[in-house]
Amino acid sequence: MNRWLVCMCVTTTTMSTNCSNCFFVLYTLYCQLPLDTTAQVDSGLCTQAIHPMKDVDGLHTDNAGKLAHGELTHCIVPCTPRGCLELIKHTGVEVAGKRAVVIGRSKIVGSPMSSLLMWNHATVTTCHSKTKNLAEVCSEADILVAAVGKPMLVKADWVKPGAVVIDCGINSVDGRLVGDVDFNSVRHVASWITPVPGGVGPMTVAMLLQNTFEGARQSSL
Repeated sequence: MNRWLVCMCVTTTTMSTNCSNCFFVLYTLYCQLPLDTTAQVDSGLCTQAIHPMKDVDGLHTDNAGKLAHGELTHCIVPCTPRGCLELIKHTGVEVAGKRAVVIGRSKIVGSPMSSLLMWNHATVTTCHSKTKNLAEVCSEADILVAAVGKPMLVKADWVKPGAVVIDCGINSVDGRLVGDVDFNSVRHVASWITPVPGGVGPMTVAMLLQNTFEGARQSSL
């Protein structure tokens, strides 16, 4: 079976999806996940095929490892977690010393989000499908990030009054898009909350462009 790598190539001259024939200057690229196929394709093989310095999505194990070790200036940070941190910082809330809870441990959002918050000096709890007393754990968070893919999972009584709530979820329910947070109830409890759509999504795109720009600048040095 042929293996296909679908990627975005940002170049000085043109764009291409045939990376094996690239002869021009290639700054950054990424593999669009999840892969749009019913075939069994190893997405890890795709992300590992990208050079770490051109890995605009920050999913290569070199970048993931450096992030986990706190080498934030020597790695590319995944776009969604980076966008979430920017949103949190723009609330004016100091991350350092805060209790942060991240629901979800995916390699795209949950795990790097936990690492990013930890290395910005928050005390972080990562929750997942085996976490007991999830609502109780969430209710202790000054910063709550939901990235689990379950529609409107987080209710108002899960949220500490005045908490910052970042909703990374995007789910289709009865023809409309909703997040992992019950926005209409939680907004009356949280001090800041991101809507779905229109919250984390645009910031992910913005950070993708930021990573692309920084990759191009680094390549030109």
